[in-house]
Amino acid sequence: MATRLAHAGIVKIGQVAVENRFGAPVRLVFLIPAGVALLAGLDAALTLLGLPAPVRLDRLPAVHGQLMVLGFVGTLVALERAVAVGRRSAYLAPALLGAGAVALLSPAPLVVGRVLQLGGTVALLALYRAVWRRQAARAVAVQAAGAFAAVGAALLACAGVPVPVLAPWLVVFLVLTVAGERLELMRVAAPPTSVEVTLLGTALALLAGAAIALLSPRLGGAVLGVSLLVLSALLLRHDVARRTVRADGQRRFMAVAMLAGFGWLAVAGGIWLTMGTVVAGPGYDAVLHAVFLGFVISMVMAHAPVILPAVIRRPLPYRPLMYGPLVLLHASLAVRLLVGDAWAVGPAVQAGGVANIVAVLGFLGVAVGSIVVARRPPRAAVPHVAVAAVTS
Repeated sequence: MATRLAHAGIVKIGQVAVENRFGAPVRLVFLIPAGVALLAGLDAALTLLGLPAPVRLDRLPAVHGQLMVLGFVGTLVALERAVAVGRRSAYLAPALLGAGAVALLSPAPLVVGRVLQLGGTVALLALYRAVWRRQAARAVAVQAAGAFAAVGAALLACAGVPVPVLAPWLVVFLVLTVAGERLELMRVAAPPTSVEVTLLGTALALLAGAAIALLSPRLGGAVLGVSLLVLSALLLRHDVARRTVRADGQRRFMAVAMLAGFGWLAVAGGIWLTMGTVVAGPGYDAVLHAVFLGFVISMVMAHAPVILPAVIRRPLPYRPLMYGPLVLLHASLAVRLLVGDAWAVGPAVQAGGVANIVAVLGFLGVAVGSIVVARRPPRAAVPHVAVAAVTS
């Protein structure tokens, strides 16, 4: 159902599908700052690895985390929600997050970009309020908790808190956004109510852990670590990917990407549980990249063939070639974390990091190429439906 809705230009929220108000060319404008943030973030990653980078900006390493999390993923998430809500005012969230990313790269004071991103996160939280009015579901509450964590991260950044210290808030934003979406799809299999209640409780525990970590990194890390382990166990046990991995084509690709991501989430939880919320060194590198690359980027790869067509109104057909970047992403991440970070082997960290970047750019290239060569569906096949009830 989700795939059919996406190709029809409709996005599912709860049990309601709404018409997209902006045309595809206009919505593409909101994707440009996200793309810029991604490329700048990858450039900064090379600098942080101690390697030559195409562009050298003194501020790039300092804003790497905000560019990748709020500038890239945050803008994509906000744009998807704005398309779903279907009001012109909803596009304020992706506009501010994207503008904030561009401002962080400009000669303007860093506070300008941080304030813009704070406004974008607040607007994103307001979008979930609109969604809640339509469908008061626990899945929406989990995603809203993630947006609240994004507001907290942006607010701390405006106060001058270093990114390594506020990193748990960024992690919670990413994790709960994905977890809420997966919970929505779990309802297809009618899991016990206890699963939804436990996931919502885990979301609240993650927020509490991020707050505690500001005062006690060791205690906060324990709360965060246990919460991530519980969450990964829930997803591995109850997510629909456990069944669809036995399918073929796009469904199997999506399931493989998601199950691999759940595994890396458990790795991050184990590190935080044993080490606390460290702000430097191999443990810090391992947690952030297990979450952002192993979990989030894997989820982006999994959902791209479904979500992007809904936003840009062009098909993104699945191609077996997509497995190449996906396998490279996880294999290189294993080298980086399990060899480089675990055994303090600097060259392994660098080699894994470079391969991580190649994997992300490789998938982007495959996706763009697939969109370009795909035949646009006939106009009559793209119905304009104001509001339509759908079932899972």
